Amino acid sequence: MSIKSKAMRYILAIDQGTSSSRCILYDQQANTVAMAQQSFKQHFPHPGWVEHDAEEIWASQAGVIQQVMMQAQLRPADIAGIGITNQRETTVIWERSTGKPIYNAIVWQDRRTADDCIRLKQAGFESMVKAKTGLLLDAYFSATKISWLLDHVEGAREQAERGELAFGTIDSWLVWKLTNGELHITDVSNAARTLLFNIDTMQWDDELLALFGIPSSLLPEVKSSSEIYGQTHNSKIGAGIPIAAIAGDQQAGLFGQLCINAGMAKCTYGTGSFLMMNTGQQRVASSHGLLTTIAWQIGNEIHYALEGSVFVGGAVIQWLRDGLELFEQASDSEQLAGSVDDNGGVYFVPALTGLGAPHWDPHARGAIFGITRGTTSAHLARAALESVCFQVDDVLQLFSVESGTPIVQLRIDGGAAVNNLLAQFQADISGVEVVRPTNLETTALGAAYLAGIAIGLWTIDELNQKWRIDRSFQKKMRPLEAESLKRYWLKAVERAKNWVE
Repeated sequence: MSIKSKAMRYILAIDQGTSSSRCILYDQQANTVAMAQQSFKQHFPHPGWVEHDAEEIWASQAGVIQQVMMQAQLRPADIAGIGITNQRETTVIWERSTGKPIYNAIVWQDRRTADDCIRLKQAGFESMVKAKTGLLLDAYFSATKISWLLDHVEGAREQAERGELAFGTIDSWLVWKLTNGELHITDVSNAARTLLFNIDTMQWDDELLALFGIPSSLLPEVKSSSEIYGQTHNSKIGAGIPIAAIAGDQQAGLFGQLCINAGMAKCTYGTGSFLMMNTGQQRVASSHGLLTTIAWQIGNEIHYALEGSVFVGGAVIQWLRDGLELFEQASDSEQLAGSVDDNGGVYFVPALTGLGAPHWDPHARGAIFGITRGTTSAHLARAALESVCFQVDDVLQLFSVESGTPIVQLRIDGGAAVNNLLAQFQADISGVEVVRPTNLETTALGAAYLAGIAIGLWTIDELNQKWRIDRSFQKKMRPLEAESLKRYWLKAVERAKNWVE
């Protein structure tokens, strides 16, 4: 059968990440047909600042969409729907009349507004913010980034007051570009990451907008995660393709792992490590530094989740490669780390952009402890790999505490999930079954699944039959050994905290 056959229906998944833009084409059995990926530049104008060029993001994303359609020899009419998943919290403001960004996108990793968040905490606002949003007052989220842009880009606040500007997380920016400015929307999973959205009323919150000094005219319309929002209208991509799903990357990953029932959890090992646990239709409040967020909305049904965000996961391996030049390829880290039996007493706290959950310390910085004359590059590599798992374990243990349900299985994905040493150490240190699926591209897959549901291609029950295990990792380490390792890890974390005054 020709790939162009009208009998076949294809889903295009847009996966716009922190370091690259990707596009994956799926057939109606959810098999991958074609894929393309393109990196883009990271900008670090000052210590702790991280920016992207929003126009470059769009150019790279449009480029990989075109590549995939050319690979598969498809026309716009052959695409049944588009699902979008995106790096969350990253903030873009653009002019409605021209579609031009007023400044670079401020990335979720950016810490320039950390002191603003501290001042708001000291003024007593965090409890109100947490009650409404499920989030903490942290520079991670979009609200203080928006405020910074309005206050530091000349004329921006006046333009915003006149209704001339639009704010969006990356999903909103992509939809705007795909529809040539016809749609200014987001979904509940992305709206819930802004510090401006009330996850009980499911509305932008006037009290929060006033707190951060943000005019409501900036904001996109909030939609569910799986519905036909409109159609493409873009000269590069083509016209008439239904845009049928939007979900933040971690929520899409949770759905792609088919963690569709309460109590199921996943971890994505990417630039950061992101854990999410489905809590069903119950909003579980955290008292230990986890986030309560919206997982997705399908129809009228909303699923909530608990989340722990580790800011530096795979990025620590990138730093060993690019900063210390210990190896040429990130994949070489497993062999180097595996060349020693243990970490040699070395502990690496990768607080390169502060610490996320459950510590939430923007003033922590990276530190390596336990170095002796016997320490080698292999010990550093092993300590770095182990640090990813220690951070994940910190969050995983809190999932059990907060939800009252022991976690017995962790589904893993992301680039570092292929590392068997890492997966085994995670099982050992956390005492859970770690399961790696055959398809590790679960973020894009989740966006495709949500789009397929919206256009009637699949049901959730049908999708549940598609999940397949590649390998399961069981705990092998003795409990006393695991406890000793974790004790030293927590000791190292405490010494790395509050480094920057």
